[in-house]
Amino acid sequence: MKKSVMDLIVVENVSLNSSYFLLKLTAQQQLPEMLPGQFVEVKVEGSPNTFLRRPISINNFLPEKNELWLLIQKIGDGTRQLSTLKSGEILNLVFPLGNSFTQPKSGSKSTLLVGGGVGTAPMLFWGKILKEKGIVPNFLLGARSASDLLQLEEFSQYGNLYTTTEDGSHGEKGFVTHHSILKQQKFDIIYTCGPKPMMMAVAQYAKSNGIECEVSLENTMACGFGVCLCCVENTVNGHVCVCTEGPVFNINDLKWQI
Repeated sequence: MKKSVMDLIVVENVSLNSSYFLLKLTAQQQLPEMLPGQFVEVKVEGSPNTFLRRPISINNFLPEKNELWLLIQKIGDGTRQLSTLKSGEILNLVFPLGNSFTQPKSGSKSTLLVGGGVGTAPMLFWGKILKEKGIVPNFLLGARSASDLLQLEEFSQYGNLYTTTEDGSHGEKGFVTHHSILKQQKFDIIYTCGPKPMMMAVAQYAKSNGIECEVSLENTMACGFGVCLCCVENTVNGHVCVCTEGPVFNINDLKWQI
């Protein structure tokens, strides 16, 4: 898929809570095709300590509106600078980068999409595409508390929504791998993105139950082209760059101890 370097225009900057914000972007020309699981590299202007682009998952793509969404967590100087962007301002992106989630096999009816923290971002776009293909996904989202659960209204539009919070303030109390839906329903395939301990727990559940599973890794990806070697992951095929060979991997291809 062809990569583009493009100036995008901020349509809206939505503050979701004290830690997360949503950038809605458009362009004067038609945005290129994008696939769920792919990411962008964002150039941060006005942040003297931010020298490299920042990798951000594609949260949603609305071709009918020529609009791209980026869900961003304020972590360092770069992302905090991005949180100050106003409507009409310009953001330079290299995109789309990386691979995408794999379409469920023919006959697969029950899919589970598990997200935690900012890792919920690619699950929204993937859930939307699955629904458009006639597969109603099940979303399982985990967070520390109710205020950390993001875009619940949007997720509900695309599939069945289940949540867990560590403090029990929304959904079931505990981690995503403790949710009762995992005991009540048999899934054909699981997709997950979030903190590595969460993804490993989900992968372990999938492997022990003989369920296909794909994970979207969040390794540091400074360049997006496999040059800087920041994002190397050990796989059954040797050490590979997550930005070019991933970020989506089947758990059978990873050398995780699960």
